[in-house]
Amino acid sequence: MKISVLGTGDVGQTLAKKFIELGHEVMIGTRNVEETLARKTSPHGNPPFSEWYESNKEVELGSFQESANFGEIVINATNGANSLNALDLAGEETLEGKILIDLSNPLDFSKGMPPSLVEGLNNTNSLGEEIQKEFPQTRVVKTFNTMWCELMVNPGILDGGNHINYISGNDDNAKARVKDLLKELGWKDENLIDLGDISSARAAESILLLWVKLFGILKTGAFNFRIVR
Repeated sequence: MKISVLGTGDVGQTLAKKFIELGHEVMIGTRNVEETLARKTSPHGNPPFSEWYESNKEVELGSFQESANFGEIVINATNGANSLNALDLAGEETLEGKILIDLSNPLDFSKGMPPSLVEGLNNTNSLGEEIQKEFPQTRVVKTFNTMWCELMVNPGILDGGNHINYISGNDDNAKARVKDLLKELGWKDENLIDLGDISSARAAESILLLWVKLFGILKTGAFNFRIVR
């Protein structure tokens, strides 16, 4: 399958590399290819993207629009506060009819830590819903937004994979295809919780406020949530 990953940060890199390992074709998308390759620094003290790209040449690189056009499934791994702008650059016509997996969170760090949710994308709205409104012909599925990126692609590294991943979206067929992709990554069917339509992304995105707080206490992203019943 051809998969587009929009976003060249840690999350985008982790997903792109894993999907290549699984035998998929992948194009990673960025706002400006030349600027991205020219960067000498990267967040969190990681090597710059150019070094990662040199070691992962099986991954194609293009603009947001080129990448979105390439993929049968498009993954939004951009900064949540800027996701709508990035998707605008990808193009409404380009995304029409495609499944868009949205794993971003609209976190606002303008007042430091801990973050809040971006005004207008909280309580009675969510980034997932806003994307669906802006791109009505795109089949938006919210998932993966409640965890560390290494758990996204390898759930088995934590308690044998016995932890939860949530899914929201209006299109049942799109959610079924995304579930198949998640199972390919090692997710167990019983741990994939369908929260309902895209409005349920409000609840999933709100979890990130708790996640960030726990990250600060635990000093690691290697944790997740589980439902006991």
